[in-house]
Amino acid sequence: MTRTRSLPIRLIRLLALAVACWLAVTVLAVLVLRFVPPWTSAVMMERRIGALLHGETDFHLHQRWVPWTQVSPYVPLAMVAGEDQKFPFHHGFDFDAIQDAMDAADEGRRLRGASTISQQTAKNLFLWNGRSFVRKGLEAYFTVLIETLWPKQRILEVYVNIAELGDGIYGVGAASDAFFQQSPARLNPAQSARLAAVLPNPRRLRADRPSAYVQSRANWIQRQMDQLGGPAYLQSATPARSPRRR
Repeated sequence: MTRTRSLPIRLIRLLALAVACWLAVTVLAVLVLRFVPPWTSAVMMERRIGALLHGETDFHLHQRWVPWTQVSPYVPLAMVAGEDQKFPFHHGFDFDAIQDAMDAADEGRRLRGASTISQQTAKNLFLWNGRSFVRKGLEAYFTVLIETLWPKQRILEVYVNIAELGDGIYGVGAASDAFFQQSPARLNPAQSARLAAVLPNPRRLRADRPSAYVQSRANWIQRQMDQLGGPAYLQSATPARSPRRR
């Protein structure tokens, strides 16, 4: 009888130990990546595996890490202007955007993205593509971790280095080589805006041969970059300030 009663207790203890170990490992991994450049990402590995499974024998993945100081300040500004203008001020989640997306869904309008750059960084680095509640829950967890353990600059530095900017092209280093044949430090506002403009669908849209849609979106992003005040928007913004209106 005692053994029968003790079995559930042991299972609970083992489960609690497993959860504690998982939490410790994930916290340690995020803490290490604050200082060490990630050598790959979950999304890159998923793309490699997908190419193998689909027999894409000519697929090649391109990515190289570029330190923050060697990236044009217009690149992160363009991504913030196009994807998440409240990035310097929120703590990982844009609740206004989430509410707007929910309202649009309720009214039957086209679904709108509400993910912040912090959420996209968490998803790209640690998780897989998909819309399941499990993945979204893990995304929220890793978003809280990186917002807690990384400064904003580090989140942007990782994001611009692992974001998919073309088919098999990840990060500003590989993208600047493939599309503009120059170093990331020399990218101008227009080129940076075109990189940010392909983010909705980087496997179909191209920054070097922009479609009418890409060029129109790039023009809009560049106007937003100017309205935000240029690179100083990211350099001097603090949580105490209020973001400018679009």
